[in-house]
Amino acid sequence: MGKKVLIVDDSLYMRTLIKDALEEGGYEIVGQASNGEEAIDLAFELQPDIITLDNILPDMIGTDILKVYKDEGLPSKVYMISAVGQNSVIEEGMSLGAEDYIVKPFTSEQLVQALAKA
Repeated sequence: MGKKVLIVDDSLYMRTLIKDALEEGGYEIVGQASNGEEAIDLAFELQPDIITLDNILPDMIGTDILKVYKDEGLPSKVYMISAVGQNSVIEEGMSLGAEDYIVKPFTSEQLVQALAKA
């Protein structure tokens, strides 16, 4: 049984891309969230091994969600996936406990390789 993953991205297209790549890589997708509120609720409800987290969501910024995860002691490993690739944003995500920061666009292979470290 593969590791359980929660995908957080406001774009259905991106969620589908990530889902397909990870399922092919042997991961089990246990949930998908399209906004920050869902991301927080589902993370604590499902307790996934891994969360892929977009940094720009309609209601929250991914780093704010990371702070909630960290403050509440969520054990999931979080991988930021975003089109925002500025060093300051990447450094903030990493300092808040993200395992890695993947900049869009990316290939399925890049995604699976990054998560293989989890």
